[in-house]
Amino acid sequence: AVGQELLELLDERKFPLKNLKLLASARSAGKKIPFKGENLTVEELTENSFDDVDIAFFSAGGSQSKTFGPAAGKAGCLV
Repeated sequence: AVGQELLELLDERKFPLKNLKLLASARSAGKKIPFKGENLTVEELTENSFDDVDIAFFSAGGSQSKTFGPAAGKAGCLV
């Protein structure tokens, strides 16, 4: 899926990460995704998900991006 491809690109290009937060629908929340030897837990995407995020990459459908992109921007996140 697109999200997995994005994780692979971040790893391949050695994108500098202090923390990585994976966000998705309630249906996917709680899933474990392997990344750089760790299992990251997917969190439910809400309008308050971006309070401690500097950069957001969206791979969700257009309606999700239209809804949550502005929320990320308002929180000071680079979208």
